[in-house]
Amino acid sequence: MELVGVTKRYGEAVALDDVSLAIEAGEFFCLLGPSGCGKTTTLNLIGGFLPLSAGELRIEGRTVNDLPPHKRNVNTVFQNYALFPHLSVAENVAFGLQMEHLPDDEVRRRVGEYLDLVGLTGLAGRNPAQLSGGQQQRVALARALAKRPAVLLLDEPLGALDLKLRKQMQVELARIHRQVGTTFVFVTHDQGEALSMATRIAVMDGGHVRQVGTPRAIYYHPVDRFVADFIGESNLLDGELTGQDPVAVVRLADGTAVPATPGARAAGPVSVMVRPECLAVGRAPIPDGAAGLAGRVVDVAFLGDHTRVTVRTAAGDVVAARWHADGQAAGALEGLLEEEVVAWWDPADSAVLAR
Repeated sequence: MELVGVTKRYGEAVALDDVSLAIEAGEFFCLLGPSGCGKTTTLNLIGGFLPLSAGELRIEGRTVNDLPPHKRNVNTVFQNYALFPHLSVAENVAFGLQMEHLPDDEVRRRVGEYLDLVGLTGLAGRNPAQLSGGQQQRVALARALAKRPAVLLLDEPLGALDLKLRKQMQVELARIHRQVGTTFVFVTHDQGEALSMATRIAVMDGGHVRQVGTPRAIYYHPVDRFVADFIGESNLLDGELTGQDPVAVVRLADGTAVPATPGARAAGPVSVMVRPECLAVGRAPIPDGAAGLAGRVVDVAFLGDHTRVTVRTAAGDVVAARWHADGQAAGALEGLLEEEVVAWWDPADSAVLAR
């Protein structure tokens, strides 16, 4: 599937501005960004619920700009599920197949197949009101997949679920995607959802695509400060990049010079991004070849699976380190509170971003 120079305007307002994306068959592709960034507009354009203002949309190699939704070989799972309350689970799944006038035995076979896929075989006779939120979401998914679309669109389908159930459904969605091999295009503002399920992510902001890449590439190698700040937790240190690779350094506000990321080439004002789990804190000297800062520990917080150590540097920056340690080691970290320490990292684990 391809979007080529796709634009959507509402009068003078531009909701989507010259967006181009190539989504491979069988991908689990996430559109990720804050509210109002254009991700749901993109999904509605693909689904045919909105007309394009400019550009071209191709599905299975053919242009579908002027085709209505039912002729695009796509199907959609909405956040509110949109189930028919007066129909049983099986009848909900069968509805779209019956509208296509498939033979009754084929309808029954597909209903059984897709209810089994989502783990609801024993609930075929119930009505939606008798199901939990997670079960209703599975019915909506089975109904959409039963028509065997080339592209399945998912508009924040987990948004109405509680945290525990949402995490369970993330695992289930990833499993179902692997089994059916259908192209999934998933809209979310939740970075954790995107990172845990997607094969690739498009980070959006202000009607533009900022970066497209694998979850790992976007997390560790963001292209700009917005992506670094939006995806997970980041330590961002402002400075000036001087010199040339492999001896380039970033000179921070207090004059401290830290080795730049290998390959860094953007001269002038930059931000050094270091993820908390890549940062070490202690009283020992900074190891040879590492980048580091002196500072004082201002907070130690035990958070169950990790301990978060917050350091205020001499330049006034606040950086956080995430330690995955057992209870005894985490307790030892509390002894660093108000102590003078150094925080260091491997330059290869940082990213230098132009400001």
